[in-house]
Amino acid sequence: MTIASLPVILLAAGASTRMRGRDKLMEDVQGQPLLRRQARLAQSIGPVTVALPPAPHPRYTALSGLDVTALPVPDAAEGMGASLRRAFAALPADTGAAMVMLADMPELEIGDLAQLAASVDLESDTLIWRATTEDGRPGHPIIFAAALFDQLKHLRGDDGGRAVVRDAAGRVQLVPLPGQRARLDLDTPEDWAAWRDRQQ
Repeated sequence: MTIASLPVILLAAGASTRMRGRDKLMEDVQGQPLLRRQARLAQSIGPVTVALPPAPHPRYTALSGLDVTALPVPDAAEGMGASLRRAFAALPADTGAAMVMLADMPELEIGDLAQLAASVDLESDTLIWRATTEDGRPGHPIIFAAALFDQLKHLRGDDGGRAVVRDAAGRVQLVPLPGQRARLDLDTPEDWAAWRDRQQ
């Protein structure tokens, strides 16, 4: 499979409840909202579907001019399951695999996504390709083979696909990325302040 043929589902429908009034996906990273940065990274891999809160919402503005598909998730308050359920149902019927990427991980780079995508072998018994930290801790993004799509289309609550990953044990390939960026997400104002201090 070519990297360019790998669809990416970018999860960006959450409410940023721990940010106390700020939206973590609209925080400035490298001169642009984090959500826009992540969408542009995802575009390097293939067609991008962005799961979003219902419009109107500032996150739509952050994606202005990008060739991505906005997917409103009216039941986003249910949790990540609602976004995954709707996004996988929206994929073309002939999709062989798809990458799920969290929108709040500001240290991911194009090379990380490319490395993960390049590990995909649809002729193998592997069902999941999952990024890890350099010391092997499982993280994100995660690529799911089409054999798992039916399960993902029926997710409920905020499980986020963990049960699907657990059930595929033994058929998961771990792909180490540099440093801790496969797990680094920023959920609170304090997280953001500390991260920006480290960037100085």
